[in-house]
Amino acid sequence: MREITEEHLADIAVGAAILGAGGGGDPRLGELLARAAIRSHGPVRVITVDELGTDDLVVPVSMIGAPTVANEKLPNLEALPAMLRLARRAVEGEGPRAGGVLHTMPIEVGGIAALLPIAMAAELGLALVDADAMGRAFPELQMTVPTLYGIDASPVVLADEHGNAVVVEAVSNAACERLARTVCVEMGSSALIALYAMDAAQTREATVTGSLAHAEALGRAVRLARERHEDPVLAVEQHLDARRLISGKLVDVARRTEGGFSRLEARVAGLGRDAGAELTLSSQNEHLVARRDGEVAATTPDLIMVLDAQTGTAVTTESMRYGMRVVVVASACDPRFRTEAGLALVGPRAFGYDLDYRPVELLHPATRADELSCSS
Repeated sequence: MREITEEHLADIAVGAAILGAGGGGDPRLGELLARAAIRSHGPVRVITVDELGTDDLVVPVSMIGAPTVANEKLPNLEALPAMLRLARRAVEGEGPRAGGVLHTMPIEVGGIAALLPIAMAAELGLALVDADAMGRAFPELQMTVPTLYGIDASPVVLADEHGNAVVVEAVSNAACERLARTVCVEMGSSALIALYAMDAAQTREATVTGSLAHAEALGRAVRLARERHEDPVLAVEQHLDARRLISGKLVDVARRTEGGFSRLEARVAGLGRDAGAELTLSSQNEHLVARRDGEVAATTPDLIMVLDAQTGTAVTTESMRYGMRVVVVASACDPRFRTEAGLALVGPRAFGYDLDYRPVELLHPATRADELSCSS
């Protein structure tokens, strides 16, 4: 057991933004919410999945909707107690999922979604489980490791800033996505959400463990590199064993909000050693496909991350602007997403791209660190 204090939040926010693969929402908003909650209620107790009691119940919380909207429509944390009451009432009587101690965790480790559960745990005095359901961020509710284990997202509870709450019960996690997304649009394309209630055994088996510690360590690596006047982008590449796809300048950004998602097409013109090359990005909240000079350079479910060339911090889809100097890197996803079932759920074809998935380390055998070592 450990605690998260205000001093930990900045590193978690930086790391979570990078792991969001362009999505997950602006982590600065989540950091502000978590900082205010901890300042008012004290540090958050963090437990591992192995510390869960047999009858404990874990209810992940997050936000649903378009990150571009979330930036201007802050969540109302006063809705959280009612959300949890509804979620717990909906699973009451289901054996080990009822009657135990209530905990929460992030549904994804990306962006604001990693920080919001910290704020919630502080506000309500809950323990926070150091795990998440993706190891990154994905745009749709069914795109999780628990889905691969047959765990229901239902009951799903959505709440808006006005106090409205809706419980969604669906026959499948894909149906949950469709119905919840419709509710989200009616709530202004951004809402709080609680889903995937799990018992201790399910949480141990069907989550990506150590997610918050991983995000914090990544953020710390970036911060220390800057403090030491070292290359923070290289620190990210080394920490994640990431492959550099291009270094350059954003020369075109086309963005739209549609159906509760932020959709984006962007072009990066190479600079320096990448002069003359061009990378295109296709995104649905998160970056899904990167093509360099027309050839596939990386695809979902691997993480495609756009970093500020100077600071190493993430450039999220909603913050991308013409003229930014960026470095685009990619790293491996959780291996469960590389299975046949995982690729059916979150591979390129799941998003409508007529592409076969190839692991990023096969597309780019040498890491950036390897290249630098060979050139020195």
